[in-house]
Amino acid sequence: MKRKILALLDGHRIMTIATLRPDGWPQATTVGYVNEGLTLWFLCGLESQKARNLARDDRVSITIDHDTPDIMSITGLSMAARAHRVTDRAEAQKVLRMMPLKYPDASAATAQMKMPAPEEIALFRVVPEVFSVLDYTKGFAHTDLVTC
Repeated sequence: MKRKILALLDGHRIMTIATLRPDGWPQATTVGYVNEGLTLWFLCGLESQKARNLARDDRVSITIDHDTPDIMSITGLSMAARAHRVTDRAEAQKVLRMMPLKYPDASAATAQMKMPAPEEIALFRVVPEVFSVLDYTKGFAHTDLVTC
């Protein structure tokens, strides 16, 4: 199952992340991510709602999937995780170097785009606690739960 999770993480580059707003309602947002094994990183604006939400509560729910014309070929995963603000400059620089590599098919203009400096963004390391692996090829709404 770990191999399937890694294939899904490695094969995608955007995710939907839900954080908790101050009023208790979840806020779901699409963000790009990079991963190294089961650890994911994403960045957002310093004063973004996501960054403010995560400063209060580090719990997140995440989905990673893709659109398909055949309902019975839906695959993807969701996870319960904790998102920790990255404060180590070396880790931040490493992740910022990884980001453009996730987009090898980007246009030349995008490829030349300057990545922000670590102090210009809020960078989060996502540590999964539970995965739910969705695989309709095994039956309608089939899921496997995996605890980390």
